[in-house]
Amino acid sequence: MENKINKFLFDIKESIEAIESYLKNASFEIYQENKMLRRAVEREFEIIGEAMYRISKLNPEIKIKNKEAIIGMRNRIIHGYDIIDEEVIWSTVHDHLPTLKIEIQKMLK
Repeated sequence: MENKINKFLFDIKESIEAIESYLKNASFEIYQENKMLRRAVEREFEIIGEAMYRISKLNPEIKIKNKEAIIGMRNRIIHGYDIIDEEVIWSTVHDHLPTLKIEIQKMLK
């Protein structure tokens, strides 16, 4: 079971790094105007949320800050694809992903 959890943690880390790469030189305006970029970022959030959900099912005792909010965001992106708030995605990238990345990296060590 530990190997599965490590795989999901690695998937989260990879998706965070992908989002960072996609948005490296992008402003919010560029993000808003580029549908392919928005969809790529949304897909990575789907992966992060699904991996987090699977971790919580395998071992609910694993403590990850904002775990429920991350899973909820994944659900909103998938089921509410037509009402995604670009500002919420953008602020999540800048306000929360750096913290999550550090947390995941510590767990992978």
